[in-house]
Amino acid sequence: MNGLSYRAQKRIVLALFMTVPLLLLGLFTYYPAVKLIYMSFTDWDGLEANPRGIGWSNYAEVFRNPDLFGVFVHQIPYALIGIAQNALAIVFAVILNSKLRGRNGFRVLMFLPFIMNAVAVAFMFQYVFDTANGSLNLLLKAIGLERLSHTSWLGNQALVNFSLASISMWRFMGYNMVIYLGALQSIPADMYEAAKIDGAGRLQTLFRLTLPNLTKIVQLNMFLTLSGALAVFDLPFALTKGGPAGASETFLYKTIETAFQFNNFGLASAMSVVLLVIVVLVLGAQNLVIGRGGREE
Repeated sequence: MNGLSYRAQKRIVLALFMTVPLLLLGLFTYYPAVKLIYMSFTDWDGLEANPRGIGWSNYAEVFRNPDLFGVFVHQIPYALIGIAQNALAIVFAVILNSKLRGRNGFRVLMFLPFIMNAVAVAFMFQYVFDTANGSLNLLLKAIGLERLSHTSWLGNQALVNFSLASISMWRFMGYNMVIYLGALQSIPADMYEAAKIDGAGRLQTLFRLTLPNLTKIVQLNMFLTLSGALAVFDLPFALTKGGPAGASETFLYKTIETAFQFNNFGLASAMSVVLLVIVVLVLGAQNLVIGRGGREE
């Protein structure tokens, strides 16, 4: 090293520091991804040492079979309620960023559901949504909504996905709120003082100052929300097992079922690749829309 120039020594040191992370990244991320794509073109059953290549048959099956690709319809409520979840998170972040008494306690209460185990949350809401003795139906009965108090929230095919999505909303809204709260606190107070001197009201300050400065954070939170909506699995698995009559099955649920219950790992690999491509497309469209909105502002 003594005979090398400073630039050459710098490059060697950087290369040495980068070697291990790049090896780990390649070994545990890119190699499995390439292997997954390769397996998606085979009929591998999870046991065969030399699976047979079948071309694009698995991908054709994914798009032709409504029992596989059609379950994306079940995930629309998660996306819709996820958008409402972010809107509410912004509202609570703005409120808890003000000089409200006890705001730290409220922040903890809002964030608490996020740190709870997903299975524990699922079992807890099993008692909330219970038709006969659930706390939700008891509340509806207590306030005089007798007809609604007999609703089977997890047994009705039209309601089950909205019920499950509402649990996701309860669990993740505090997490989104904390991210928005951090972004709000990074906005210089001088800007609010200047807006106040210029005579801007609260709504004008919110829509012309606060929200434009949150554009990048909205993109981040919507990325987390939509990717979570496309890959939801734990709540349907723990609460309904995909029922009633398959109404709460999701694409990831079907993927895992295809792989581990029906031993069709080739088809499941193709479903995983399709899910990955859809996530990239949806998030690309989302970033384009929100990013353009931010630039217009």
